[in-house]
Amino acid sequence: MERLDCFEWTRSVPALASDEIHLWFCEFGELNQHPRAGRQDAQGYLRAVLQGYIGSSVADDDFEIGQHGRPRLPRRPQLGFNLSHTRQAAMVAVAMDLSPGVDIEIGNRKRPVLDLARRYFCPRETAVLERLAPEQAQDAFLAIWTAKEAVLKAIGRGLAFGLDRLEFSLDADGQPVRLESIAEEGGNVATWQCMTLRPAEGFHGCLAWAGSTRRVRTFRVAATRIDGALRW
Repeated sequence: MERLDCFEWTRSVPALASDEIHLWFCEFGELNQHPRAGRQDAQGYLRAVLQGYIGSSVADDDFEIGQHGRPRLPRRPQLGFNLSHTRQAAMVAVAMDLSPGVDIEIGNRKRPVLDLARRYFCPRETAVLERLAPEQAQDAFLAIWTAKEAVLKAIGRGLAFGLDRLEFSLDADGQPVRLESIAEEGGNVATWQCMTLRPAEGFHGCLAWAGSTRRVRTFRVAATRIDGALRW
């Protein structure tokens, strides 16, 4: 899979061509201590990004939630978007007439990756992780996890779909190479496009969509916290 790790700083929203996907990354800096801080910050960032494309403010009640929880804007149904966040950052994918999926994670803690892989991944994926050194397995696990999550989010499904119902081929380092198989609900596996993301030090991510090749443009913005609220 292609790897994207060059996110240019910008303050303006460029025009979105029909053959493009735009990725927006923002680190939140100082953490809000509110228990739901990451989600609140990320939702505010999503609304700010979408406002740049539609030219008017976006409120919570402008969103319509689909059957499996994926939001859309009824007044701009052709604008596809997806949000992923941690407490430290958020990423938004935007495209025309396409449903992109994006996922980011931060590798700032050790995870019981082999236990998790045996529970959620396919046997061949787990077997590769079991052969790796511990630090390498941590990195590979996040690469596989975010790739699977991005695909599930692109089809509008969550973990309940089953991470073991899609399988990636992996290289010797445990990094995803391509999507090899997916359950029938995911469509034709040959149509899937996936890109590995490293938007900043310590972050792992993936962008996925079903369809033809598109140009992916990557942007990042700076955030400032004023009276507890983020401003861009």
